[in-house]
Amino acid sequence: MTQSHPRISKAVIPAAGLGTRFLPATKATPKEMLPVVDKPAIQYVVEEAVSAGLSDVLMITGRNKRPLEDHFDRNYELEEALKTKGDAGRLAKVQEPSDLATMHYVRQGDPRGLGHAVLCAAPHVGNQPFAVLLGDDLIDPRDPLLARMVEIQEREGGSVIALMEVDPSQIHLYGCAAVEPTGDGDVVKVTKLVEKPDPSEAPSNLAIIGRYVLDPAVFGILRETEPGRGNEIQLTDALEKLAEDEKIGGPVYGVVFKGRRYDTGDRGDYLRAIVRLACEREDLGPEFRSWLRSYVTQEMM
Repeated sequence: MTQSHPRISKAVIPAAGLGTRFLPATKATPKEMLPVVDKPAIQYVVEEAVSAGLSDVLMITGRNKRPLEDHFDRNYELEEALKTKGDAGRLAKVQEPSDLATMHYVRQGDPRGLGHAVLCAAPHVGNQPFAVLLGDDLIDPRDPLLARMVEIQEREGGSVIALMEVDPSQIHLYGCAAVEPTGDGDVVKVTKLVEKPDPSEAPSNLAIIGRYVLDPAVFGILRETEPGRGNEIQLTDALEKLAEDEKIGGPVYGVVFKGRRYDTGDRGDYLRAIVRLACEREDLGPEFRSWLRSYVTQEMM
C-alpha cells in the first residue's frame, strides 16, 4: 500500500547571488530581475511554484536585492496612473506579481553556497518537506516538472531531485547522479551524487538541474556539512549523505526531465531563451519569427 506523506506547500528560491557573469548589467540590478522578453526571470520561477500548488514562497536574498521585494509588492502610484488612463491590460500585468503567492524574504548575510542558502530557510520551513527552485533554470509551463516531483515526494517520501541528460563533455558543469531504475519510467533512485565531476569519472550523464523537493532532514546534515567544492557548502554533498543512508531522511529519487528548459544563467543561453519564448508568444511570435527568418537568411548570404 502506498504511504501518504505531508502535503507540500512551501517553496524556497535562493536569490542571493551576485550575478557576476552579467556585469555590468547586474551592478545595480539583481540578475533575477533581468527581463526574459517582458517579464523578469524570477517571476517565471514563482509562477512555476504556484502552478505546482506551492503558495508560500520564501526568497533567500542578499544586499542590493530590494527590487525583488518591490516587484512582488503593490505599486499604488503606478496602479492609480494606469487606472486613470483606463489601461486595464497593463494594470493587470502590474498587479499580477503581487497576487501570485504569499511572499517572504530572508537575507543570506554571508553567501557561502547553495547549501548555506537552503539552510537559511530552516526557521521558515520547519519540519515539513519543501521545494527549492533555482532562478537560472526556467521550465516551460507546458512541461510541468515540479508538479511531478511533488507528486513523487508525497507518494514515496524522502527527497526528489530533477535530472536531465547532458552531453558527457558538459557533465563537469553540473552535479551528477548515479541511479538505478524504479517502476516509473521517468523516475530513478539515486545511489550516489558527485558535484561537478571530471567527465572521465562521472557515474552517468544525468545532471542535476535547479529543482529539488527536500525532506527537512537535509537541514541537520547541512549544519554539519563542511565547505566543499569552491569552498562553499554544497547542497549536493548533503543529498549524497541522504542517498547513502535512507534512515536519516528517506531515499533520494530523481525525475528525469525531457521537456523544455531555458538556462538564463549563461549569457548565450539567456539570449536563446528570450528568442525561443518570444517566438512562441501569440502576440509577438508571428512578426518576430518573420523578422528572424529574414535576418538569418541575410546573415547567411
